[in-house]
Amino acid sequence: MKFVIIGSGTGSNAEAILKAWKLGHLGKATPVAIFSDKPEARILKLGDQFGVPAKFLDPGKFKTKLTADTEAAYVSAIKATGADLVVLAGFMRVIHDGFLKAFPNQIINLHPSLLPSFKGLHAIEQAFDYGVKFAGCTVHYVTGDLDGGPILDQTAIRIEDNDTVESFTEKVHQAEHKLLPEVIVRLAEAHQA
Repeated sequence: MKFVIIGSGTGSNAEAILKAWKLGHLGKATPVAIFSDKPEARILKLGDQFGVPAKFLDPGKFKTKLTADTEAAYVSAIKATGADLVVLAGFMRVIHDGFLKAFPNQIINLHPSLLPSFKGLHAIEQAFDYGVKFAGCTVHYVTGDLDGGPILDQTAIRIEDNDTVESFTEKVHQAEHKLLPEVIVRLAEAHQA
């Protein structure tokens, strides 16, 4: 199963996926490209580090979504790789119908909460400020409903009395780095079946 990774930032989740791949822990899953909507994003530097093609794709004029033209360019770039799966790992833009219809049930997203709780931005802070005793991370299929697609897997983490937002954020990131590669392996196994 071939997959692409799309992200907007430092790429810590992409790096966890790529490390798992290099160690032979992704089974039949192979990364074929990394794309980012930010030309200076660290995630693009991971391409050279891991030997995976990495490219900036212009997102257009909006900060939180793609225009119809840029969405078509993303779809075209992904299709050119022959990818079976699109992994959103810190991609900070909402995608719409054209993108979703091009890859039905082939786009997954990592979200730093136990969905359906705390959708949208700043999910870790939302959970911490609300005072829940458990939060965590979720991998789900992407649909037109923001952070609302079918859930593939979750990891729950207790918020301890001595946790700060920063210490809890680090715990969530550690869980994300384990969960996302595990889900990719399971999807690759199902793809081969």
